[in-house]
Amino acid sequence: MTVTIDKNAGFCWGVVRTIEIAERELENKGIVYSLGDVIHNTLEVERLNKLGLTTINHDDLTGLPKGSKVLIRAHGEPPQTYKTAMELGIDLVDATCPIVTKVQERVRKFVDKDFQVVIYGKQNHAEVIGINGVTGNTAIVVLTKEEALERVDFSKPTVLFTQTTMDKNEFKVIAEALREKLETLIIGSMEETAVEYHAKDTICGQVSGREKKLQEFARTHDVIIFTAGRKSSNGKVLYHIAHDVNEKTFFAETKDEINFSWFEGANSVGITGATSTPQWVMEEIKKLIEEKFEFQKN
Repeated sequence: MTVTIDKNAGFCWGVVRTIEIAERELENKGIVYSLGDVIHNTLEVERLNKLGLTTINHDDLTGLPKGSKVLIRAHGEPPQTYKTAMELGIDLVDATCPIVTKVQERVRKFVDKDFQVVIYGKQNHAEVIGINGVTGNTAIVVLTKEEALERVDFSKPTVLFTQTTMDKNEFKVIAEALREKLETLIIGSMEETAVEYHAKDTICGQVSGREKKLQEFARTHDVIIFTAGRKSSNGKVLYHIAHDVNEKTFFAETKDEINFSWFEGANSVGITGATSTPQWVMEEIKKLIEEKFEFQKN
């Protein structure tokens, strides 16, 4: 049996940057707090916790001593967090992914022009909370075209953005549904003034670019082990992409969740993961599988 790790899997550059910033701050031996899990991967969070990174929530900020060092993770934060930190005398270490920062800046420009902002994403996802914060929490957050068509006010200038880790095809469906609805309203009522509408595809290129490569990887192996944190939005999307191609795609957050019955009759196993999956986790799973079947062979 051959066991291969997907060369296109593992940390995206935004997560690599965040982890590097966290490790650099921890080298100073002081206490460093992370506002929420630094990434959506339990094992990597545990590794950094052992190095001294302490995970806190927003309510904990008021109890920190002045001068405390708090890391803002790759998902970013709403403007209110920066304001609160300044008022409390907290030293923020901003590790927001530059792509997320750019999305927030683009959203702000449309807010300043009084546009209705629609976000394709998960209401309670940290990145969406940050983006929505830029709008003063007035954005309409949707997951489907049905939600969008029901909740959007088509009399207002509208712009559609997306959480950076969402599905590109679903974004296109929502964007086109809003466009068609607006065109129908304009044609149906000649007296109605056409409103301005924009659809901004702000899905991370590293995320969307992985789809075809992942499909190819899944097709070329008998069994696929997909490993990611259960909180990872990107992980859920990519897992289903692999599973749609290869029904023998199995999810395991850690090596302890591996079921060796999955490999019955398999000649090749592929290991892949989300953009928040550490390389060392995939290496651990590879080693476990290889040792198990080498033992059986001997």
